[in-house]
Amino acid sequence: MASSALDSSGNQPVVDIADVMQKIAEHKGCGTSSDDGKASCGSSAGPADMAPEIWEKVKNHPCYSEEAHHHYARMHVAVAPACNIQCNYCNRKYDCANESRPGVVSERLTPEQASKKVLAVASTIPQMTVLGIAGPGDPLANPKKTFETFRLISEVAPDIKLCLSTNGLALPDWVDEIAKYKVDHVTITINMVDPEVGQHIYPWIFWNHKRVEGIEAARILSERQLLGLEMLTERGILAKINSVMIPGINDKHLVEVNKAVKSRGAFLHNIMPLISAPEHGTVFGLNGQRGPSAQELKALQDECEGDMNMMRHCRQCRADAVGLLGEDRSAEFTTDKIMAMEVEYDAEGRKAYQQAVEAERQAKVAAKAGELEGLEGAGDIKVLVAVATKGHGIINEHFGHAKEFQVYELSGSGAKFVGHRRVDLYCQGGFGEEDALSTVIAAINDCHAVFVAKIGGCPKADLQAAGIEPVDHYAHEYIEASAIVWFKDYLAKVAAGEVIHTERGDAAIRQGALLAS
Repeated sequence: MASSALDSSGNQPVVDIADVMQKIAEHKGCGTSSDDGKASCGSSAGPADMAPEIWEKVKNHPCYSEEAHHHYARMHVAVAPACNIQCNYCNRKYDCANESRPGVVSERLTPEQASKKVLAVASTIPQMTVLGIAGPGDPLANPKKTFETFRLISEVAPDIKLCLSTNGLALPDWVDEIAKYKVDHVTITINMVDPEVGQHIYPWIFWNHKRVEGIEAARILSERQLLGLEMLTERGILAKINSVMIPGINDKHLVEVNKAVKSRGAFLHNIMPLISAPEHGTVFGLNGQRGPSAQELKALQDECEGDMNMMRHCRQCRADAVGLLGEDRSAEFTTDKIMAMEVEYDAEGRKAYQQAVEAERQAKVAAKAGELEGLEGAGDIKVLVAVATKGHGIINEHFGHAKEFQVYELSGSGAKFVGHRRVDLYCQGGFGEEDALSTVIAAINDCHAVFVAKIGGCPKADLQAAGIEPVDHYAHEYIEASAIVWFKDYLAKVAAGEVIHTERGDAAIRQGALLAS
């Protein structure tokens, strides 16, 4: 049986994060009743295959460590409105509150407003460890605003990691400045290394005070991106590569991109699905270019994983996102609200929370390790399972309240996180929406089971009819350990002839990515 995340079990350390957050809240003079509160986590010293200095950079960065994203939050500040290239998959929207995708913001900030917002968020959300600038344009097309923001934040909150995301066109010109401000993490979006492919993705770039189009634009962009990556690597700055998978245009070519960025020292490769719903108003969306299915995306990620670490937990965040990956609390920190706040930066409270998180992480790793024995009989059997969770690596979300499901692959090697699926909220005002349920089933149709804290009778019956087993008897227990226990039981049933193992069908990656439900 999987060890509970909430109950003591032998010598396993148990940490109640909600209790820690309550203590922090009380220390700050307010109370709360809320329970919200391939860099694997090994010991506190870090994984055996990673240098200690690298581990220190990634252990609490939710984008650079899949394991960390269960526990730590990030925020983006929208101080960079201008962009120096045009992408066929991008349509920047300002004053937009109901979409969750790159390039979208509710409000743009000055560096001074951004600094105040960071302090307000970090004091309210102690698990917020990372500040990123990701637009809504390109940070390096707005260098003055970008680096002034970094300067202000590094002075008042030196414990927060700084990072930025860029298309890479201007990157070589600013690597020294990036290093100067100790920006240890840079994400570059690289969708091609062949200009013949690139011309179908980028209509134009703005280079040397003029617009350049076609193959020549793609050639310049690619050369600058790869040069910038090499320069970051030389300075010890971790680089993550984002690539948008566009079926029929660059999907096969991304294998070559993967090889090219690995050879130049990239730390992590994130292959993301194209978001191409027509209502977003992008060129690809309006011309009918489809995005990949879940099966297509996973197959490409699997193919590239042999060459380097793959990121599979990306949520393709807004340029003003706040909170854990998969949630957005930016509405709590609008400019009018933060400017009215008297912010006291609680460094001790943040430290206490993060120490508790590290203890919880060790408990989760120990629970998983304790269940791995006995998987030898899996052979070539692999299954996917979906999990409803609010974070901390625990099965702690009601089926009807889930806005996304995390997906794990179970095999003889154990449990491996392979992605997430956004879904329409099933429970609306206490009642289930049958139309929404069909979209949930479509999103996890490739999964053999779905793990939830609780589920009603009607959705349970519909899931079973679709061939997906609803599992609610591991509520508030660790995800990976519980999934392995379930998988061993599944294997025993297969061996006994009680169950015939079959492959599941494909699943849909949700288009639209609406925040509001």
